[in-house]
Amino acid sequence: MLRRSLLAIGLATPTLTWSQDELLPRLQAGGCVVAFRHALAPGTYDPPNFRLGDCSTQRNLSDEGRVQARRIGEWFRARQFLPVRVRSSPWCRCVDTAQLAFGTAEPWAALGSPRAGTESTNDRSLAELRAALADAGRQRGRFEVWVSHMFVLNDLTSASTASGEGLLLDLAPDGAPRVLARLVVA
Repeated sequence: MLRRSLLAIGLATPTLTWSQDELLPRLQAGGCVVAFRHALAPGTYDPPNFRLGDCSTQRNLSDEGRVQARRIGEWFRARQFLPVRVRSSPWCRCVDTAQLAFGTAEPWAALGSPRAGTESTNDRSLAELRAALADAGRQRGRFEVWVSHMFVLNDLTSASTASGEGLLLDLAPDGAPRVLARLVVA
């Protein structure tokens, strides 16, 4: 059953639809990560010569994106589900999404856009993300939130995401990242 404030669709075969009643206990059980693509930041890619730490040189959240980020946080707070840790790509649109939603953001280079690095840097980042997902999987009763970019989430999970969309992640028995559900807070 789908609820108006949350859409969660599992990607396992066969495709499952998760209701809030099914999703909330999974978050409460912990051992998972909710990885969000940053909220709406119109355009594609950053301008040439952008600089981390200088938001005036980057693509940033629109007014709609800021509202979207706040709504994400309101959804979690209304259900008293607070992440134990909120990690973010160091790009301003990701940090802003995390701070507006959860009041905090721990910048983490591994969540940074692969379009700004080399292939070996990206491979190291993906290995670091997989290891962190394994660590999160051992934290029963606790979950983390990550805020990143479409390319990072796609490289990690092979799943495309819309702006502000979250993926509920854990590790499959073979150790590969797996998408349990998609979250879109309306």
